[in-house]
Amino acid sequence: MTLKEAVEGQEYIIQNIATDDEELNSFLFSLGCYSGEPITVVSRKKANCVVSIKDGRYSIDNQLAEAIVV
Repeated sequence: MTLKEAVEGQEYIIQNIATDDEELNSFLFSLGCYSGEPITVVSRKKANCVVSIKDGRYSIDNQLAEAIVV
């Protein structure tokens, strides 16, 4: 399941980041978004969703949410 399909308020463990873009991978890694880390969808809007990773909250677009496998 991807992060786009995740239920709001439930904690998930990141299984994989399904992208071939190295720049995007390193950006996500700098946010603490990598395999084995817990992630929670805080809220969802039309074009993006707000996620909680470690102690931070980030707004990511739906295309990026589809690349994060939980």
